[in-house]
Amino acid sequence: MTQVRKAIIPVAGFGTRLLPISKAIPKEMVPVVDRPLIQHVVEEALAAGINEIVLVTRSGKSAIEDHFDAHAELEDALASKGKDALLATLAAIAPPELKITSVRQPNAQGLGHAVFCAAHLLGKDEPFAVILPDVLVKPQANSNTCDLGRMVELWDASNAAQIMVEAVPQEDVYRYGIVDCDEPSAGESADMRGVVEKPKPEDAPSRLSVIGRYILPYRIMELLRDQPPGAGNEIQLTDAIDRLMQEGQQVQAFRMQGRTFDCGHIEGWLQANNTLAREAGYSL
Repeated sequence: MTQVRKAIIPVAGFGTRLLPISKAIPKEMVPVVDRPLIQHVVEEALAAGINEIVLVTRSGKSAIEDHFDAHAELEDALASKGKDALLATLAAIAPPELKITSVRQPNAQGLGHAVFCAAHLLGKDEPFAVILPDVLVKPQANSNTCDLGRMVELWDASNAAQIMVEAVPQEDVYRYGIVDCDEPSAGESADMRGVVEKPKPEDAPSRLSVIGRYILPYRIMELLRDQPPGAGNEIQLTDAIDRLMQEGQQVQAFRMQGRTFDCGHIEGWLQANNTLAREAGYSL
């Protein structure tokens, strides 16, 4: 059974919910405490044992690639001044095991299309992760639990696709994609029967909302190849996952143990900075 070694991170969006911050810089480069959002997400992948990152990007996003590249002049300047701690900080951004590749999404056609842009970088029958960088997934305070790593373990054990979910208040289910499944315990998975986009509270099959972390089989790429446009006239990843279930393939909802911070909008970004800065020992 092929192990999960690659993660596809779509970074081609405009970040309109973070305007005006994201007007001149990619939203993925907006800082959360002491590092940009994209670095938090890549560190999450590394903690899960995933060391090959595929960025699905577009023009105007080169700062993301530059962040993980070497900067010889800066490094030489720090070395000449004996600033070894800062040199170590720079080295930690891209440890030796990290491999980053970029592909372009020529035009915005939805999340499913963005994911499919990386299909040629996967081996035959190779599973992969999808990580949406707008949402930070962090362990609970004083914990080192890695939810993405647990999803990889469950994939290894069952070969079932894993979709990360968290419980939301019943009155808020209309804002999310809600999965239809028996409710699993935190850190465990349950078979999915389907997913409903933004249901009315009285019609919701559960309170478990899709987070933006997926472990998927290569078959998804084959389905995306001819996936017709869905909601918003875009190619939707959830539509391909639904077809996967219709084929009889096992898809499971993994209930996270940690916390989420939706940094795709100002309020969530501020909350992430405030909470994580205090936990890191910064005085505000």
